[in-house]
Amino acid sequence: MLRQQDVGHRIVVRRIVGIREGRTLFSDALGELVELSETHITLATDAGPLRVPVAEVHRAKRVPPARRPTAAAVVALELAADEAWPAPVRGRLGDWRLRWADGWTGRANSALPVGDPDRPLPAALDAVQRWYAERGGTALVNTPLPLAAPVGAELDARGWTARPPVLVQTVPLRALAAPPGAGLADTPPDADTPTAGPDGPPPLAGPDGTPPVTLAGAPADDWLAIAAGRKGGLPDAARHVLTAVDRVRFAELRIDGRLLAVGRGTVTGEGRWLGVSLLEVLPEARRRGFAVAVVRALARWGAAEGATRAFLQVEQSNTGAVELYRRLGFTTHHTYLTRVAPAA
Repeated sequence: MLRQQDVGHRIVVRRIVGIREGRTLFSDALGELVELSETHITLATDAGPLRVPVAEVHRAKRVPPARRPTAAAVVALELAADEAWPAPVRGRLGDWRLRWADGWTGRANSALPVGDPDRPLPAALDAVQRWYAERGGTALVNTPLPLAAPVGAELDARGWTARPPVLVQTVPLRALAAPPGAGLADTPPDADTPTAGPDGPPPLAGPDGTPPVTLAGAPADDWLAIAAGRKGGLPDAARHVLTAVDRVRFAELRIDGRLLAVGRGTVTGEGRWLGVSLLEVLPEARRRGFAVAVVRALARWGAAEGATRAFLQVEQSNTGAVELYRRLGFTTHHTYLTRVAPAA
């Protein structure tokens, strides 16, 4: 059967649809798993969303993606993502990237093992641990899968643990920059999101009347405050990560001067990739299409800059975000695990 780790991946479900002449009738469905609960499985199929009660599931399993990206494509996207989230302290181990940002976010404080480390794998991982120990941090290694499976196997043997899987998702930019479709909201309809009661404030504008999104070249103080709340503070190294990209924009959606939704966009990877990150909508402003408006605005900017595809990184367990991105057209390109060295 399926597990939460399968959310965001392609699956096949054989469901019981009836009984005829004493024989059980089955129907198969193929699609991307967007939600797994105790009572239902929800898939995104070519024919649209399909919600299957668990009681009707005869068998379900993950299946390979329709087409696995080449190793070169995974490396190119990982390097574009690294360029979009630049750590202030960087090192090299052959082709491997070593990154340090005073512990702010795993991506900016981990080794990226793509290419040849210019030494045997055990020696390379020993060098990684020394490099992070010299900076007073725990060694982390981001392992893109299946590309870095040999690295993962060596880390398993050394007792390294793994953080939750992260989906690296992509979409053609021409589709993402298109006008928003009807019904797109910030979270799926059954999400536990607060809504105003009869005595509460008037509802905010919906998708058809969404306030304009502005794009700034530098983050405003209240933009940084929202990012700090999400990421647990903003040390000086974090400001470098956010701003030290040649082409970057900070999206703002405001009502009466109050900042309600933010996002960050970068163009990297030789100008091909728009990276979307730090998409956030304040709780009281959710389910009004504001996240979609922010993403569309960043997409239009990225397209004007010459980018052709967009990417983002989302934890597989964040089913609300995975569903939002699916409805925007994102599909999983590959996954990665952040591996954590055991305590000394």
